[in-house]
Amino acid sequence: MSKQKPILYFHNRDIVVPGDTVAVGDVEIETPNLLIKLSDGRVVATVTGLLNVEESEDKVRIGLIPLKGRYIPKPGDIVIGIVADVGITAWFLDIRAPFPGVLNASDYLGRPFNPATENLRKYLDVGDVVIARVAQFDRTRDPLLTTQDKGLGKVVEGSLVEIEPSRVPRVIGRRKSMINMLQELTQCTIVVGNNGRILLKCPNPEIEAVAILAIKKIEAEAHTSGLTERVREFIIEEKIKRGLMERGLE
Repeated sequence: MSKQKPILYFHNRDIVVPGDTVAVGDVEIETPNLLIKLSDGRVVATVTGLLNVEESEDKVRIGLIPLKGRYIPKPGDIVIGIVADVGITAWFLDIRAPFPGVLNASDYLGRPFNPATENLRKYLDVGDVVIARVAQFDRTRDPLLTTQDKGLGKVVEGSLVEIEPSRVPRVIGRRKSMINMLQELTQCTIVVGNNGRILLKCPNPEIEAVAILAIKKIEAEAHTSGLTERVREFIIEEKIKRGLMERGLE
């Protein structure tokens, strides 16, 4: 007996609001905190967002990209934080969440720390920017951060751009298609934090301006289809306009 195909009430790239029944039946849910399956088989949206529907012969996979909302940390997330306060044995970072991220001195330094003989401000002070990973968070305590991975730690150069955290998946793109295209066309090194902060290290101020405009375009048009190609064309036109590329060489 063949498995009954699920019923879809919305299509790929449709916008749904809380309470909308997206589908009924056997579907795979990509974002279980944003789409919930009820006992009667209905899949219901819990936030306003953009649907991502993938259909194949044997399964239907549904995800939801929220269009608004504050950043809620998850273990494993990469965040770009700004030191907001310095304690005795830890720094407290603004990570654009309802609660500060805690970065312990022993983690950052990679060794035991003695507050009686050392001052934390020697290493990081208020206003410093840090790339970190969320190590622990369970809502009973502030998120614990770590810098003990490659590419993490204090930021010494570059520019920061902020976008809605909900737009981060669109800046990265499916299989990193968008972020790879951005880096290839601008030659900028781009670090995207899950908390909506983006670090740019670009060859010159002109190309940095192009990259920032492109990122803001992605944020503004995140709910639309065909975005990657439009952003590609936008970057090329901006580079030609600014004398960074000759027409016909793109």
